[in-house]
Amino acid sequence: MVFYVDNEVSASFDFDIEEIAKKVSQAVLDSEGCTHEVEISLIITDDEGIHEMNRDFRGIDRPTDVLSFPNVSYDEPGDFSVMDGEQNVDLLNPDTGNIIFGDIVINEARVRSQAVEYGHSEMREFAFLVAHSMLHLCGYDHMEEDEAAVMEKKQKDVLDKLGITRG
Repeated sequence: MVFYVDNEVSASFDFDIEEIAKKVSQAVLDSEGCTHEVEISLIITDDEGIHEMNRDFRGIDRPTDVLSFPNVSYDEPGDFSVMDGEQNVDLLNPDTGNIIFGDIVINEARVRSQAVEYGHSEMREFAFLVAHSMLHLCGYDHMEEDEAAVMEKKQKDVLDKLGITRG
C-alpha cells in the first residue's frame, strides 16, 4: 500500500497521522481480503476546507467530519474482482502498477471535538474516521439501516483487532 498524506492545515496530534492511517487502512484491506496493491490519498483539512469539498462534490452546504472519494465502482461491497476487469485500465497508476483506490479527507477540528464528545482519545477518533472512510473506499455505505449495521460492525472489528478502543 502506498499512502500519500497532505496535511493542509499542519495539524499536529500526539500520534503520527501517517502511521495510524496506514495501520488502520491496511487492517481494513486485510479484513476485506483485498490483495491488490493500492494507493490512497489522505488530506487533513479544516471546517472551511471540508465544507467547500462537501458543497462542491456532494451538494451539501456544511462541514462534516470525513469525506470519502472511492475510485473503484463495485458491483458488491468488498468484491475486489472488479479491479481485475474492464475498469482496471482506469484504476492503474501507470508508473507503479498500483490501483488508485481513492481519497480520504478528514476534518482536524472534528477529530478534536468528536473525541471530546464521545469521551475517547483523538487517536481513536482519527482511527475511526479512517476505518469508516476506508470501508466507503471498499464500496460500503450506510444509507440504509442494514448497511449501517454492517459498516458499524466492520469498523468496530477492525479497531478492536488493533486495540484501538473507546476506553
